[in-house]
Formats: sequence, C-alpha cells, structure tokens
Amino acid sequence: MKISEIHIYRHDLPVKNGPYTMANAEVWSLTTTLVKLVADNGLVGWGETCPVGPTYAESHVAGASAALAEMAPGMIGADILPVPLHRRMDSLLNGHSYAKAAFDIAAHDLLGKKLGVSVSDLLGGALTDRVPSYYATGVGSPDEIARIATEKCQEGYPRLQVKVGGRPVEIDIEVIRMVWEVIRGSGMRLAVDGNRGWTTRDALRVSRECPEIPFIMEQPCNTIEDLQKIRPQVNHAIYMDENGTSLNTAITAAGTGLVDGFGMKVTRIGGLHPMRAFRDICAARNLPHTCDDAWGGDIIAAACTHIGATVAPHLLEGVWLAAPYIERHFDPENGIRIDGGHIRRPQGPGLGISPDESLFGIPVASF
Repeated sequence: MKISEIHIYRHDLPVKNGPYTMANAEVWSLTTTLVKLVADNGLVGWGETCPVGPTYAESHVAGASAALAEMAPGMIGADILPVPLHRRMDSLLNGHSYAKAAFDIAAHDLLGKKLGVSVSDLLGGALTDRVPSYYATGVGSPDEIARIATEKCQEGYPRLQVKVGGRPVEIDIEVIRMVWEVIRGSGMRLAVDGNRGWTTRDALRVSRECPEIPFIMEQPCNTIEDLQKIRPQVNHAIYMDENGTSLNTAITAAGTGLVDGFGMKVTRIGGLHPMRAFRDICAARNLPHTCDDAWGGDIIAAACTHIGATVAPHLLEGVWLAAPYIERHFDPENGIRIDGGHIRRPQGPGLGISPDESLFGIPVASF
C-alpha cells in the first residue's frame, strides 16, 4: 500500500471560554493542520498537528504547513509502513518532528484500516478501554484554581495539573497549598506545571516551602541545564515536558536519571512510531509519563488515546485532551470525549474517527 494523494487543510479551533493561560502564552484561538492521505487502494487516513502558538515550543502553524508541503511531493509513492515512512521523511526534511507527526498519524490510520485493526493494536495492544485523563488548569488566582480542583476531583479525574509561572512565585505557592487542601485524601494526584516559567531560584523556593505536599514538578525551568542544576536540591520529583524534543533527548534524560518522568507530546516527538519506542524506554526505566499533545481536535485526541491505552497502567499519568476547550467535534458521532475523568478508547479500524471533511473547506495544498 502506497501513498497516491496528499491533501493539507487548516482549521480554526477557537478556545471555548478563553483564553487558556500558561506561563508564557495566552491562547484565544488556534489553527490546526490536517493531513489526508489517500492510498493507491482508495483507503483514506487522517493526521493532525496543532502547535499552541509560536512560543510554547519550536513549532508554529505556518511552519507545519510549510514543512508538510516541502515533504509532500517526495512522499507520493511512499510505502505506508512506519519505518520506511520515517526514513523517507527524514531524507526529505531535517527536523520538524511536529509536522512529520501528521503524516505518521495518518499512515497509522491507513494501516489500521487496511488490516482491519485499531491503532492501539498496531502499537502493541490495548490494556484498557477506559483510559485515564487529567485536567490542566490555566494560570489563575488561588481561589479560582482551588474551585476548579474541587470540581474536577468530584468529576472523577485521577490527576490534576496546575499551571504556574509568569508571576510572583508567592502566588504560585499559595495556589499549590490551597489546591492541596481541597484534594488531600481524595487520591487525586497533583502535578505543578511551570511550562518553563520559573527560574531555578523559584523552583528551589517552591520545593523548600512545600515539602509536605506530594506534587510532581513538571518542566519548572527553561533548559536542560536548569534541570541539572536543581535536580540534586529539590524535594520533589521532576518531570520533563518541553525539553523532551526528541527520542534521543528522552533516552539521555532517562538514562542519566535527570528526571523521574515525562509529560510527552505525540507530535513533539514525531508521531506514534517514535512514541511507541519512547513508551518502551520508559517501561524499561520504570518512568511514569503522559501520552498527550499540546492541542488539536479529534484526530490528535484519538491518536493520544490509542497510545495511552497501550501503556502499563502504573506508568500512565494520563492522556490530556483539548476537547473540553473546543466547541465541536470533527466526528459528531465518534468524537473523543472525557467522561468521569476517563476517555473511552475509540473502536473500529484505524483511529476510529471519521472526520466530516466539509468542516475543513478547500485544501490549502494538494499533491
């Protein structure tokens, strides 16, 4: 089975009740980039990539379209198998993993449809049909974030991620303490995500002033060198998120004991094929991690849920979806939803999603 047609689309995803606030960004609307692959047997597969603006990571929406268009002519005739597909992409363009991920996801969708199996089967087999999610707050006032924590705990989320940074660290410390007061004893796990927004000084202060609160500190500072500096001095587990830009970086971080886990994005690492290798590296080192993405619609959500379903339950920190912030689904019937803090694994071959193509309008490029 080979690629015979490629169509690239853009689609706006306004943030419901926006903005969504992080330490380094305020998001009101995002543009997702979608890829439709048509195989020589007529089957269709869908992929997606959706950077959270141009400052969250080394990615942006115009870059996604440009990178996909750069590779597309050379992808016509490519085998729809993960290993040769990635070798072909790497021979056409250096880097740009977030764009390559869209081709990768679409190829997995196609291959699953061809074989009559789900993407999670292709990735080794699902261990659950009810995949745990987690809720990520924006950066907010102590009272507001404590209110959200109470609400999400009652809804059944097994994990809460609190966004911090980009303001006086004293406010972040107050937020952490108030949230812990409302979830303590519930069994809900707590992550504090700096999104690179703290200095090493701030991260050390937070850990020293909250020694009794069992939270994990996710990407508190900007660089790997910052993490190396604070690693011997903090009382809390450190997870890598934005710095985990490649499989190579993840191998080094896991192998050197730099981190205690990861917040990993499927598109950041290049798609489901490298994500599978990442999952197995974490299993070998007994490192917990998420299987999610920065943003996006049902296609990304399905991909994240499928890979998340294959992770050993004691190592899966959850699958985060942008679905609660998006007004409607690409697939009204099978769109990916969170219910009781968990996600039902999509059924059917491939991703289990059939997008309504009319939502996306005319392709921005076709090959």
